Amino acid sequence: MQSEITIYTDGAARGNPGPGGYGIVLISGKHRLEKSEGFILTTNNRMELLAVIVGLEALKRPKSNVVIYTDSKYVADSVEKGWLFKWEAKAFKKKKNPDLWIRFLKVYRNHNVRFIWIKGHSNNKENELCDQLAVEAYRSETLREDPGYSPGEENNELF
Repeated sequence: MQSEITIYTDGAARGNPGPGGYGIVLISGKHRLEKSEGFILTTNNRMELLAVIVGLEALKRPKSNVVIYTDSKYVADSVEKGWLFKWEAKAFKKKKNPDLWIRFLKVYRNHNVRFIWIKGHSNNKENELCDQLAVEAYRSETLREDPGYSPGEENNELF
């Protein structure tokens, strides 16, 4: 029987938009992986969502049972309350971050995923670590460009 994989995620941006980063902790049995990355110009919501995507993309076995702990209502509610699937049906018209939502759906559908929202900065050890990783990532000297972020583009439409 396949064990459950736990992923903790957090995203952060200084300025929103501004430099941003994400932090991830993946746990499966005795295995543990921490990941983070920073970007020159992005938003907090993009980093929250990107953390979840990168966490899921790190999984090697399809159809894994995954629990994602996030302090992002934006991400957790969009999926758990079904909003995302309505946005998808309307081709993400006038929705922000369509590039990331499309990427998310591709990897999300390869696994059995459920989200648990946790309050940020509430002394959850793994969430606090993810926050620390995200902040350290955007403060690092090696920041990447977030190719999907377009400053000033109100609708962030895909086409």
